[in-house]
Amino acid sequence: MSAASVTAADLVPAKAMLQALPQPIVMLDEDRQILFVNYAAEAFFGASMSVLTRQRLDDLIAFGSPIISLIETVVSRRAPMTEYRVSIGSSRFGDERIADVFASPISDVDGRIAVLIQERTMADKIDRQMVSRGAARSVTGLASMLAHEIKNPLSGIRGAAQLLEQSVSAEEIPLARLIREETDRIVGLIDRVEVFGDERPLEREPINIHVVLDRVKLVARNGVGRGVVFSEEYDPSLPPVFGNRDQLIQIFLNLVKNASEALERTQKPEIKLSTAFRPGIRISVAGVAERISLPLEIVIEDNGPGVPPDILPFLFDPFVTTKPNGSGLGLALVAKIVGDHGGVIDCDSRPGRTRFRILLPVASGAFQLPADEVPYK
Repeated sequence: MSAASVTAADLVPAKAMLQALPQPIVMLDEDRQILFVNYAAEAFFGASMSVLTRQRLDDLIAFGSPIISLIETVVSRRAPMTEYRVSIGSSRFGDERIADVFASPISDVDGRIAVLIQERTMADKIDRQMVSRGAARSVTGLASMLAHEIKNPLSGIRGAAQLLEQSVSAEEIPLARLIREETDRIVGLIDRVEVFGDERPLEREPINIHVVLDRVKLVARNGVGRGVVFSEEYDPSLPPVFGNRDQLIQIFLNLVKNASEALERTQKPEIKLSTAFRPGIRISVAGVAERISLPLEIVIEDNGPGVPPDILPFLFDPFVTTKPNGSGLGLALVAKIVGDHGGVIDCDSRPGRTRFRILLPVASGAFQLPADEVPYK
């Protein structure tokens, strides 16, 4: 079929194929005027095609972006080119995103360019989480080896401190009590580390994640989240997750507790709970031949001061904490439980907005919930 004989009807399958791709695709002319974007590009830039096609790419991308020079080179050379790990800033979204950018001429006639954007953020965060899980497993091995040997002498020290409290002078009682309390604290820390070594299979069932989130919100409002404004943005059609109810509550209660504590000095503190169905993210899991799809997205967002940038990449590692008296095991345990459910967790943070996003698999063949399965009010 010659180029002259191509009709609009002939282009329909090609357009449908571009719309089906999960990566953002932008078609430009040689002046970088936007001619077409697919659905993924609309989501990426946060605007519809009718809005985007009235602009040039330069109006969307931050000044001096390497994407502009990449496209200029493709136009002049009439050859495809790729830039890896490019920082993309846009007026359409506040934070910068890291992506691989592929640009190629569409034809040798009219100078049109196709640009494909492969965002690296999720892949990099999943890689970091796998490293965090490896660190957690190392802690597990150390805890399993030393817990018994450490707890035995600590038990003797605690017993001796209790006896001392009964026999020493009134002035020395606080010192004996200090020994007992610090011994209890060390035992408690060891108990928390030992949780990482619990490899027993989870008792799981199809669960409405909104039931879990409403229970967490109820507990938080009457406890650590007192005074915080909670809001929800739920997808009511979300299918159930195959999980353990108690452990899922522990995950989100820990995240909400951390968010509430981070908001202590924030005026008008707010925590937003949201859910959505996000197809397209799949990962490989050890022991499973097929790649696992993670379409269930749950986000805990707060308007606090944010996580320090130097800590953010290691946030889910054991013993990493921003709290003066924190043990650094809370988020590591959250990551372990999420991993046990076959999911992943990541954190995106800047001053004024911190988002913990959890992706979980759908309960296979269990889309029908019991009739009495309704969210708590």
